[in-house]
Amino acid sequence: MTEEVMIQGCLRNEAISQQELYYRYSPKMLSVCYRYAKSREDAEDMLQEGFIKVFTQIHQFQHRGALEGWIRRIIVHTCINNLKKNKKFSDSVDIIHAASVPVREENIPSILQAKQVVECIRLLPLGYRTVLNLYAIEGYSHREIADILDIEESTSRSQYTRAKAMLEDILIKKNILTKQSERTVWLSAVR
Repeated sequence: MTEEVMIQGCLRNEAISQQELYYRYSPKMLSVCYRYAKSREDAEDMLQEGFIKVFTQIHQFQHRGALEGWIRRIIVHTCINNLKKNKKFSDSVDIIHAASVPVREENIPSILQAKQVVECIRLLPLGYRTVLNLYAIEGYSHREIADILDIEESTSRSQYTRAKAMLEDILIKKNILTKQSERTVWLSAVR
């Protein structure tokens, strides 16, 4: 089924088209949800909620970019709204915890496998993880992140810097990052 046929079917609420769209994009979107969620079950809940929004808002897709990008944006916003609704984000964005993390100029290695990086990112406190995901992976600016999360732009920058430092510490402790020469600009390559 072509993308256009699938979209037209979704606009008519045809189950077969909705199923095709879900099966085509849900694996990638689940990995997006997993980066924000505390557990696989939470990620699956976010995914389901996100696809409900996709189906109800499909008429707003204007073919200006890729359908996958449009879906991804809805999924990311669904994840953030879920965190805010459940107060999971605001409870963990405290600067007191951030003060204990040394900030380094070195970054994360670019040669790591994606699965290792995701697992290490999931070990970050939720506030750090959320800002890191939004900035480095999703490509939002600190101003956009501040608007999305209802925080100051300077808080977003601070959370991002501290998240990178904490992530590096985690990678070192797990012996994933061991050599000074492995410290390259990983996060800028992600964008």
